[in-house]
Amino acid sequence: MEHTVLLFIVGVIALALGFLAAKMLERNNASQMIQRAKKNAQGILKEAKSEGEAIKKDKILQAKEKFIELKSEHEKVILSRDKKMADAEKRIRDKESQLGSELSKTKKLNQAAEDKIKDYSKRVEYLEKKQHEIDKMHQNKIQQLEVISGLSADDAKEQLVESLKDQARTDAMAHIQGAMEEAKMTAEQEAKKIIINTIQRIGTEEAVENCVSVFNLESDDVKGRIIGREGRNIRAIEAATGVEIIVDDTPEAIILSCFDSVRREVARLSLHKLVTDGRIHPARIEEVVKKTTKQIEQEILEVGKRTVIDLGIHGLHPELIKAVGRMKYRSSYGQNLLQHSREVAKLCSVMAAELGVNPKLARRAGLLHDIGKVPDTETETPHAILGMEWAEKHGEKPDVCNAIGAHHDEIEMKSLLAPIVQVCDAISGARPGARRQVLDSYIQRLKDLEDIAFGFNGVKKAYAIQAGRELRVIVESEKVNDDKASALSFEISQKIQTDMTYPGQVKVTVIRETRAVNIAK
Repeated sequence: MEHTVLLFIVGVIALALGFLAAKMLERNNASQMIQRAKKNAQGILKEAKSEGEAIKKDKILQAKEKFIELKSEHEKVILSRDKKMADAEKRIRDKESQLGSELSKTKKLNQAAEDKIKDYSKRVEYLEKKQHEIDKMHQNKIQQLEVISGLSADDAKEQLVESLKDQARTDAMAHIQGAMEEAKMTAEQEAKKIIINTIQRIGTEEAVENCVSVFNLESDDVKGRIIGREGRNIRAIEAATGVEIIVDDTPEAIILSCFDSVRREVARLSLHKLVTDGRIHPARIEEVVKKTTKQIEQEILEVGKRTVIDLGIHGLHPELIKAVGRMKYRSSYGQNLLQHSREVAKLCSVMAAELGVNPKLARRAGLLHDIGKVPDTETETPHAILGMEWAEKHGEKPDVCNAIGAHHDEIEMKSLLAPIVQVCDAISGARPGARRQVLDSYIQRLKDLEDIAFGFNGVKKAYAIQAGRELRVIVESEKVNDDKASALSFEISQKIQTDMTYPGQVKVTVIRETRAVNIAK
């Protein structure tokens, strides 16, 4: 027991001694570490001081360089300002010197003006004195004339005024008569000039369409297929299109006959599709004709749109555009209606511009003037009235509607646009060769004009020129004198007016020529 206690005491003492020894060692190590840390800190402080000195020197150098740079820039700014101030001072001095010279000139001018005013005042006083003396002399003269003539100044003035009134009235009547004659001549010349310029500025192709179309075939074998068994195919085509198909001995061709060019075109295109496809039988024929009819309707609309775009017409109702397109497949006396309407539109535009009327409105009325000729259904209403009703229905302006309805004198003309359209319609239709009927009557009319001239005594030659609008007559100078030549011109014009029907006017010119011929031998 005691031994155990002793061992425990020895262990405690040993443990205490070991703890003390460990503490002593730890304290020594800590002091060494502290010393090493102090040494490291001193080294770091030295390095930091050296680096700080270096950085300080570098910053000082940079600050000096920046200061020098700013100083030089500041000096430049100051120099430029000094230069500007010097220039401004110089300009001011120049201005002062210039103003001084101008001021001296102004003083001299003012002095000269004052001298002129004084001189002018003296002259005015002198003239007033002279005028007063002249007035006195005039009064004395009037008194002397009153004594000599036995009339007072007022009576003499009244007589003079009356005589001057009569003379002025006579001169005025003569002047008015001359002015009226000159105005008539000028108006007629201007009207002719406008019409001639309009016709010359519009050139158009002449196109005459027939009532038949020729459909060419690759071979005569196709004719049999078109006719079909017992003629069923050709009867189906005629029934579907309303066109008469003539198959004769003409090689590689058949004839399509119909007065309606739309139906004729439908038949032609349908035949072309059928022949190209090769399948020709009644059911196929009806199908192709229906498709072709829709195609033609679409083409009619495209033609109308293209026409109004070409003529620069805007805002036209779609139904009127369709009517314009249908004109392509209509003809009037052999003249294509669309080509005629386009020509009238251009003529109206030119003539309206010459007369100071709105050319766009005139072009619109010219294009639409014959839309009554392409009705969907037959009607007994005149085409001008029908066209006017369509235009009113689709919102056209009153002047355009009146021009459409009045271009054949069915209604009264209410604006200058109406006679322009009427004249241009006549110009387009009266072109030689434009219409088949007009071409035949045109040649006959020229012959009749010349025959009328030859029916008078003394006529040597007669020529119908200017498309029948002028008859030039050459007479024999021995049989017809100057007075008789004038009378002959009047008689021929009256004979033409009585016996003939013609568009527009016919000018009769009688030429009498005298020649004296000698031969030197």
